[in-house]
Amino acid sequence: MKEVSDPIITKIQFTEKDLQSLAENLSQGREYILEYPTVYIIYSKNEESYQVYVGETNNINQRTREHFKELYKYGKNSEMIVIGHEHFNKSLTLDIENKMMLYMTGVDAVKNITNRRDNPQYKYFPSSEMEAIFSKTWRELKKSEEKLFPIEKIIQDNALFKASPFHKLTHDQLQAKNQILMRVQEVVQENGETHQLILVEGEAGSGKTVLLSSLFYALSGQDDGFKNASSYMVVNHEEQVKVYKSIAQKLSIERKNEERVMRSTRFINKISKDNPVDITLVDEAHLLLTRKNQSYFGESQITDIVDRSKVTIAVLDRHQILKTDQYIEDSKFEELENEAKKRGNLIELKEQLRMNANQDTVKWVKELVYGKRVRNLPKNDGKYDLKIFKSAKELYKAIEQKDLKKEEDGLSRILATYDWKYSSTKQKSGELYEVETDDFKLPWNLQVSKDSKKLSWVERRDSINEVGSTYTIQGFDLNYSGVIIGPSVKFRNGKIIYDPKYSSNKNAIQNRTISDGTKVKIFDKLLPNELNVLLTRGVNGLYIYAVDEELRKILLKAQNGEIK
Repeated sequence: MKEVSDPIITKIQFTEKDLQSLAENLSQGREYILEYPTVYIIYSKNEESYQVYVGETNNINQRTREHFKELYKYGKNSEMIVIGHEHFNKSLTLDIENKMMLYMTGVDAVKNITNRRDNPQYKYFPSSEMEAIFSKTWRELKKSEEKLFPIEKIIQDNALFKASPFHKLTHDQLQAKNQILMRVQEVVQENGETHQLILVEGEAGSGKTVLLSSLFYALSGQDDGFKNASSYMVVNHEEQVKVYKSIAQKLSIERKNEERVMRSTRFINKISKDNPVDITLVDEAHLLLTRKNQSYFGESQITDIVDRSKVTIAVLDRHQILKTDQYIEDSKFEELENEAKKRGNLIELKEQLRMNANQDTVKWVKELVYGKRVRNLPKNDGKYDLKIFKSAKELYKAIEQKDLKKEEDGLSRILATYDWKYSSTKQKSGELYEVETDDFKLPWNLQVSKDSKKLSWVERRDSINEVGSTYTIQGFDLNYSGVIIGPSVKFRNGKIIYDPKYSSNKNAIQNRTISDGTKVKIFDKLLPNELNVLLTRGVNGLYIYAVDEELRKILLKAQNGEIK
């Protein structure tokens, strides 16, 4: 981290008397507070929760007096923190403000953020110092108000932080966002052709969720052009519904009597075709493409959503289709793509943003899953920790240690292929459904955790004592993931094979009736997708144990570089 000078931070009660004597509270750096651009935070505390306003200004005296006129928004016992720095200019303060709001999204104690401007900056002088200045500022603020300013690593592991609309978008994401906003503007504001579908495709870790969250935020009134537009987020993944709903409530996009985040069937039942909404965003749209899905028997859920929206923005990844009743034939998928392409509404995200790994490591995973080949592990990836373990017990201990080191390594969990019996209905005997192999036994997910059900499985502190499946981890990140590859994945005659006899995932191994009426086996497509979801969760590391002895041996040889 580049060495930078310390920020100037002053804290006062948000009262008229203290505002008038702001300058008198400064023991140093008066000019950086009173004459330079500054970043400020106004907050009120109610028991253990906070309401926060984050802003930036060129004139702190004038701006705080403007805020004081609206004291009812903040409460009588509010406090204000003003942050200055000798290198602050307009662009740098805007960037610090944006990152401050990004972090506040991920602070559990913050229940509401009232200033919700999204304005990240890119290249400016001195943009290279922004991260260092921000970290120094945050660490200093933590000393006086730890619940509001917790350890950075803990925030970064928060699911709301990872899906926050305040992330600075990559060039590809920003280009996609601008293209989508232009098309939405044509439809919603300029009375263009309605019922348009915009498809955004990208593999796991390509930044689809952050892009969608950023669009939802902009289209929910934060962008001046869409203040009066009606925008909805549709998500059919129960764990992700919790995340989006929490973000929408924290940013006041969704209020008590104004539901904006919902599952697909609820949206379809609530919204009439005769009175379509302006904009609907759909996460993991690959879950909604089929005729039959979760007791739904319409033409297809995505079709019915499009019928109820002037414009629908759907993100999907065909490699994350995990169930037989979600599967569609390649020809049907191509029809959907071609329809979007004809209108210029097909967008592809190609970067790998989740795994902090080089291309050789990403390629090794893809070759294992889809190429069905085991290669020697890449040797020159200093950023990514890829390891093969001799026992599941050793794997679990390593992941448990990573999770304990919150400040260094952060959120880590054990995952497994769906090769052990599980049901959301408890067993009559009271016994738990467990993942069990030679020296290891641990319950499947969502059985023992006592944390709030409003939290996703990943966010629950005691889910370290459970094994996650594709259905609880899909769409989420871990810093380190430990994956138990069960007996449905084997190594025989020099290649990986997928054996449905050893899978407990009935939704992936049963036959599928396709458009010509014939029944086909598609486990050889769905079981690799399941493994791909699991192996691409880790940001900084992936630990693997294989139950199949031949697969375990070849993976250990690959780790030692012994494969010819």
